[in-house]
Amino acid sequence: MKSPVVKRSIVVAGHKTSVSLEEAFWNGMKEISGLRDMTLSELVGEIDSNRQQGNLSSAIRLFVLDYFRSRAMAAGSDPKPQA
Repeated sequence: MKSPVVKRSIVVAGHKTSVSLEEAFWNGMKEISGLRDMTLSELVGEIDSNRQQGNLSSAIRLFVLDYFRSRAMAAGSDPKPQA
């Protein structure tokens, strides 16, 4: 069975590192970097420099989640599940 996690090499702050993320998070990162008119490496560098703790993959997942959650709330979506 193929793992849903994809490992990619990326240059962050001038050094090469590997990041393992699910494809959905890679796609989210590509969308965000495109909207911000920056490269994927620049966006990951920004996330890396702002993270408080934890590993880079976790910081990226939290960043992508927060980005799309904020966007949904700004669009007037109700983030609370309906019963």
